[in-house]
Amino acid sequence: MKLRMKFAGFSYAIALSLTGSAAPADRATGIDAIRAYEGTWDITIDHFDTAQSKAAHEKTTLHNDCWKSGAYFACNQYVNGDSKLLLVFTYNESKNEYTSYQIPQGGGEPGSGKLLIDGNVWTFPWQVGEGSKTTYFRVVNVFSGADKIEFRQEFSTDQAQWTLMAKGTEHKSGAK
Repeated sequence: MKLRMKFAGFSYAIALSLTGSAAPADRATGIDAIRAYEGTWDITIDHFDTAQSKAAHEKTTLHNDCWKSGAYFACNQYVNGDSKLLLVFTYNESKNEYTSYQIPQGGGEPGSGKLLIDGNVWTFPWQVGEGSKTTYFRVVNVFSGADKIEFRQEFSTDQAQWTLMAKGTEHKSGAK
């Protein structure tokens, strides 16, 4: 996605991708749940004109070339055929919380963030600023099947009222 952010998840269609007729988290647990991101996804995004975003329509192809090694799950993320980001996920079982580490291609500044999974709803929250100047962001992925995700990108200054910045769909068009 064009929205540039450092957060827990995929910085392009993060909203990114997950899968299953049942929720992905119902099929796999722990770090293995992240395997739902694997494969190729066709993404359509409608961005809205807000204080944090500009109106636009976008179509993207995202390919996540993923593998598991021990307690880590990693994905080389390709956007429209170009390798853009290496994502490394970890899982804290005691908190039921995932952390993603984003390493950009070309040596840019790395980032990290959280992923919260609640059934078929996978949320990537992050914030910018401090104190009364803090703006909260989130990408919410809702899985409606093994090959479809509906997502939204939102922001808030109070974490109570959320403003929609973008929404879209992801359709899985290819396996690993």
